Amino acid sequence: MSESSLTCEQLIRKAVARIDSETPRLDVELIMESVTGWSRTSLRAWPERTLSDEQLAEFGHRVAQRAAGRPIAHILGEQAFWSLPLMVSDATLIPRPDTERLVETALDLPLAADARVLDLGTGTGAIALALASEKPTWQIVACDAVPAAVELARANARRLELLLEVTRSHWFDDLPPGRFDLIVSNPPYIAADDRHLREGDVRFEPATALVAGVEGLDDLRHIICEAPGWLSSGGWLLVEHGYDQGSAVRELFEAAGLVDVSTIRDYGGQPRLTRGRLPLS
Repeated sequence: MSESSLTCEQLIRKAVARIDSETPRLDVELIMESVTGWSRTSLRAWPERTLSDEQLAEFGHRVAQRAAGRPIAHILGEQAFWSLPLMVSDATLIPRPDTERLVETALDLPLAADARVLDLGTGTGAIALALASEKPTWQIVACDAVPAAVELARANARRLELLLEVTRSHWFDDLPPGRFDLIVSNPPYIAADDRHLREGDVRFEPATALVAGVEGLDDLRHIICEAPGWLSSGGWLLVEHGYDQGSAVRELFEAAGLVDVSTIRDYGGQPRLTRGRLPLS
């Protein structure tokens, strides 16, 4: 039987068998939805529908990409984060659900209604945009060293009609002088020899967004060391890090003169975030 005569449900089942992922059925349904414009609910309600030759060719192309391991977010060109539909590209890290814990933690901090906030290494703009969606009166600056990431974050801000400033800077290097009430960052924190770099979606993501030296601490160390010079009196620093880096990161916070230092667990119970503040002057 040729594929042109197969129903949507038959095509989905055939494609699922080709894909090695934690959610093969979901992946294929999302691909089918993106090709046809039919919702997943609609596909389940009318599984007997068939595709046009053009739709079938595009469906086959995208399934082949997923079967080869390409991230579903790259295939669809979009990833949801904090309920926001973000455009993604292979120039940036794909936003992870656990990073929403960083957003939650930031929103729980005792900050003023007009707080100045800096997002270092913004990538798609996920963290900054999530904060802007919840705190429209915060003055948010997001920066990234990669020009394509800066343009992507700006495009996401325009698309979502959220107000923030996106600028090009390698960490603090190219920012104009100023002070912030909160600095947040999800920097690269994977060690160069970590085996996970050869597995799953990260194989298709830029190494510069993942790897930070032999121990994975190079960028964290730089950010933490420099942050006090950019924080207002009592201002907070909040960073994401590896599950096994909590102790080292807390030591870096304390060595930088930050107080009220604590590590927070992610949704999976792993120590994933550390926060601390500059003492009141």
